[in-house]
Amino acid sequence: MKKTVVLYPGLSVSHFVPMLQLADALLEAGYAVTVALIDPSLKGDIALAAVIDRVSCSKPSVVFHKLPRIQDPPTIVHDENFIVRYLELVARHHGHLHDLLVSMAPGSIHCLIVDMMSIEVLDVTDKLGIPVFAFFPMNASVLAVSVQLVSSTRAEGQPAGFEEEGDTPQIFYGVPPLPPSHLSDKLLGNPGSEAKKVRLNMMRRIQETKGILANTFVSLEARAVKGLGDPRWFPTMPPLYCVGPLVAGYSEATERHECLKWLDEQPDHSVVFLCFGSVGTGNHSEAQLKEIAAGLERSGHRFLWVVRAPSHDDLEKPSDPCADPDLDALLPEGFLGRTNSRGRVVKLWAPQVEVLHHRATGAFVTHCGWNSVLEGITAGVPMLCWPLYAEQKMNKVFMVEEYGVGVEMVGWQQGLVTAEEVEAKVRLVMESEKGEQLRAQVMAHKEAADMAWKDGGSSRAAFGKFLVDVHAGPGASTPLNY
Repeated sequence: MKKTVVLYPGLSVSHFVPMLQLADALLEAGYAVTVALIDPSLKGDIALAAVIDRVSCSKPSVVFHKLPRIQDPPTIVHDENFIVRYLELVARHHGHLHDLLVSMAPGSIHCLIVDMMSIEVLDVTDKLGIPVFAFFPMNASVLAVSVQLVSSTRAEGQPAGFEEEGDTPQIFYGVPPLPPSHLSDKLLGNPGSEAKKVRLNMMRRIQETKGILANTFVSLEARAVKGLGDPRWFPTMPPLYCVGPLVAGYSEATERHECLKWLDEQPDHSVVFLCFGSVGTGNHSEAQLKEIAAGLERSGHRFLWVVRAPSHDDLEKPSDPCADPDLDALLPEGFLGRTNSRGRVVKLWAPQVEVLHHRATGAFVTHCGWNSVLEGITAGVPMLCWPLYAEQKMNKVFMVEEYGVGVEMVGWQQGLVTAEEVEAKVRLVMESEKGEQLRAQVMAHKEAADMAWKDGGSSRAAFGKFLVDVHAGPGASTPLNY
């Protein structure tokens, strides 16, 4: 009887997709894979539902088990208490997950890999004696900062020293200095709030697992990985397995997107690609859209730009992901006609992985979401960093100061990146010696990423160590990070 690894992904495309990339490696290693799913319609996530349908069809060897729907689910709204309601939704499925695990053949479950945001399932698995490993879909640097914030947070809910220091960069072990304004507001939050408490508890409990699988690779984050293995700073940290980059493959659409056909006609490395994350969270205001348009037009460079309907004032409150943007009304008068010979504006969505890997793409303006960062690195494309919220602000620092793969689009903190800034940074990356240096650096990381999952690569070795540690049982793992 094959041993089964149960995956319990989070209710987000950015969490679901990389975890499901692990399924292929597990199947190749001879394990059966079962995915336990909370119905995404309970969260109202149309995009996630579509991704789940597509992935389940593409992986016939994986068993997808949708847990029974609960009655009267909490309403998931993207406000400051989102995480509280999300965790309530997950907790109310604990009984159904328990029943699924008990129904499987005795002794068949090798381990459970659970998304970091569903870590409270430890209350279920501890009673069943099933080893649990956490899946951390972000980078090791964010993990290092988050754990240190937890350890420094005082009883009233504020990290020690922050209120006295203003925005003076703070020292964290394993990463570059970070201004408090760049730290995830989801972890800093309002001191004493319920949302803050549950997020801090999440980062504490992730350290109760048998190990953490992170979507990164060692050579990209050598300093953070080494730091996380230092018991002086991280005394309760379980083994860390760097098993990335886990990125989505090419789209399985029967027909190529029109934007790819347009890219076919452009010179190598000549197009600036602008895309700001998953639908609903990558929207800009109407004023910002006009500034971007003006900057692109003045730069004189080719561009491919994904535009969505304008956002709310609060970037954490998604706009309607299906709203059709009126480009003529949103963009400067005559812009589409004047730039038609060298630019394309695409509504709502473009096949990002295929665009980034196209020979014509020369730069990527990104919101610094970790999946997008890895997609840019694995495509060897230098990036212009425009974070919107949460850990994206930290990622920007790591991309610019640690990895050397991007430049900052100044103005995002003030709520408006000007046309002059867009023009200047596009020209810098596309025309200057600095741009050539960025391209060389990101290509070096791309080559390392390509090697990571090959025989002898760091991520394949880490994955192998993870399997050995699960097989050996509790207490068998060494404290080394991979």
